[in-house]
Amino acid sequence: MHDTGFPYSSNPDAKVLILGSMPGKKSLLEDQYYAHPQNVFWPIMGQLFEFEEKMDYEKRLLCLGENGVALWDVAYQCVRPGSLDSAIKMESVVANNFEHFFSDHPDIHAIFFNGRKAEELYRRLVQKNLPPAFQQIKSHLLPSTSPANAGMNRTQKLDHWKIVRQTLEIG
Repeated sequence: MHDTGFPYSSNPDAKVLILGSMPGKKSLLEDQYYAHPQNVFWPIMGQLFEFEEKMDYEKRLLCLGENGVALWDVAYQCVRPGSLDSAIKMESVVANNFEHFFSDHPDIHAIFFNGRKAEELYRRLVQKNLPPAFQQIKSHLLPSTSPANAGMNRTQKLDHWKIVRQTLEIG
């Protein structure tokens, strides 16, 4: 069975885009990005942008949007038994429409990948098919906030993720 991801969350004047691969089973069940209780995405975003990580989901999305952050996944649809990125069946992945997204968000100047699989999917399925101007958007691989990335603790992940806030401050 194919899993289908979420629409992007953004304001038209977003400056940076954070990309995951595909929402995990808990996120799909809850209809929320990064819903797994041990995923540190929201605690990190809360620290970076000074909001309460446990506040209402819609308010968290609003806080990201107000800070110039767009949130999405590379895959629109895919087959993935379980929630591990390594289980994504590559031949099943249908990518989201990034040409349309970047056309509607002309101020995006940086992409941040939440883990290697998001970067791999984007490079393999999306980037080469974009118009040249969109291919040139700077990108950064960040450590996955997933609990499956047990090689780093929350503080170590936060240290890497600070570049998102710094990029927004620099412009």
